[in-house]
Amino acid sequence: MSEKLKIKLSIANRVYPLTIDAKQEEGLRKAAKNIEAMIMQFEQSYSVRDKQDVLAMCALQFASQVEQKTIDKDVKNEVVEKKLKALNAMLDTHLR
Repeated sequence: MSEKLKIKLSIANRVYPLTIDAKQEEGLRKAAKNIEAMIMQFEQSYSVRDKQDVLAMCALQFASQVEQKTIDKDVKNEVVEKKLKALNAMLDTHLR
């Protein structure tokens, strides 16, 4: 059983107490730091009146990054699959 840690993360001027596995701490702290940096960037770039609007834009930004990576990975997998099929066809031809 993994060790549990109690940590507090601050996001958008609110503190969130969490109980997590020790191996999650680094990732969660980095994620909170990235969110805070993105909040600052949005607040400096746009006239935003409500923290919820900024948080919604952060969520959209992070979700779109995940989706784009999935799309890029699928495209790369298709390219690799086509190349493997072509290589397999060449091998079949030479082995006959």
